Amino acid sequence: MTTGTLDAPPSSVCVICGSRNVAGAGQCPDCFAPLALTRDGLTTPREPTFVTVLGDSNVGKTVYLGFLLDMLSQRAGDFEAIPVGPYSVDVQQNVISHMAYRVFPPKTPTEADQWNWAYYQIAQGRGKRRKVVDLVMPDLAGEALAAEVAAPETFRIIRRLIDRSAGMLLLLDAALAAQGSSQPDFCGLKALTYIDAARTAGRSRRVQTPIAVVLCKSDLCPECYDNPRRFAQANLTRLWNLCESRFANVAFFACGVVGSLGYAAGGEDEPVVPIPLHTALQGVLEPFQWVMDRVQ
Repeated sequence: MTTGTLDAPPSSVCVICGSRNVAGAGQCPDCFAPLALTRDGLTTPREPTFVTVLGDSNVGKTVYLGFLLDMLSQRAGDFEAIPVGPYSVDVQQNVISHMAYRVFPPKTPTEADQWNWAYYQIAQGRGKRRKVVDLVMPDLAGEALAAEVAAPETFRIIRRLIDRSAGMLLLLDAALAAQGSSQPDFCGLKALTYIDAARTAGRSRRVQTPIAVVLCKSDLCPECYDNPRRFAQANLTRLWNLCESRFANVAFFACGVVGSLGYAAGGEDEPVVPIPLHTALQGVLEPFQWVMDRVQ
C-alpha cells in the first residue's frame, strides 16, 4: 500500500520501492527501508548503486559484511569509503566490537524494520580511472531470504532489492559442502532460481547481473582456496549447472575470516558455543572488487 500524497516531497519517496510517504516518516511502511537513505541520497549527484549480500542463515553474512565495510573504510586495495550517514557504521562497529571480545555478533532479526543498512561513497582507483559510486548495502536476515524464496512477496523489500541491485554476492557455507551436506547447494540453487525469475522476462535470455558466489568458512576446508571453481563444481553440482545454463556473469571465491575456533560447552541441555579465538581475513575484498569492476 502506498502512503502519503502524490505531491509528497522528494525526501519522502522511498529509494527502494518508490512509495510516497508522509513527510518526516522514519521508515517506508511498504518495504521497511529507512527513509534516511532517500534523504542522504539527495545530497549526492549520483544515483545510489545497490549491491545485495544474500545467503542462508548462519552462513556469516553479518560478519562478512562488517569486515568488508571495515576494510573499505581503511582504504583496502585501491578503495576509499566514506559513510554517508552515521547509521552506516553500525554493521562494521557491531562486528568489530563483538569479534574483539571473541564472540560472534548476534543474529540479524528476521523483521525487515530492524535491519542495519550501510550507505557509503566508494571511490576506486586514481586519476582519470577513478570511479565513484554511492553504495547501499543492507544486512538482511537469512531467514527472511528463505521465507521470500519460498513464498514471493513475503518480504517485498528483498524483491525490490533484487530488482535494483547492480551486483550481488551470494554467500554459501563451504565447510558444510565439504562435509557432504547438500544444504549449501540447495540454498544457492533456490536463491539463484529466485534471481533468475526476477531478472529475466523470458527464458531465452541469461541473467547478465554480476554475481559473486562467496564460499564462506573456507578456512575449515583449505582445498577451497586452491581452486574455488573446481570446489563448487565438485561440491555444489546443482548450483554449478544452473550457473552454466542461466547466468552469464558468475565467479567463485573462497573466503575466511576466523583464524581459529574454540568451543564452550555448558550443561547437558545447553548448546556448544563456537568462540572465534582470533581473526585472519582472507578473500573478503576480492569478490566485492570483482563485482565493482563490472558495475557500470
